[in-house]
Amino acid sequence: MRPRKLYRVGEVMRYSGLSRQTIHNYTVLGLITETERTPAGHRLYDHKVFSILNKIERLKKNHTLKEIREILSHED
Repeated sequence: MRPRKLYRVGEVMRYSGLSRQTIHNYTVLGLITETERTPAGHRLYDHKVFSILNKIERLKKNHTLKEIREILSHED
């Protein structure tokens, strides 16, 4: 079995094109959640974060972040 890939914030930034502050804000608002943390406390995200970030960016065209949080909470 292959170990799963977890992404640090810098990698999420690079692959998504979003800023560190945006990723932090989305995490604080509960739009995305880290999968785990390193011993030093750094957030790690799994591959699902990229599809969620894409969805958030699409929804931002017609919805507030508060509305997006509500939409995403019903998809769980």
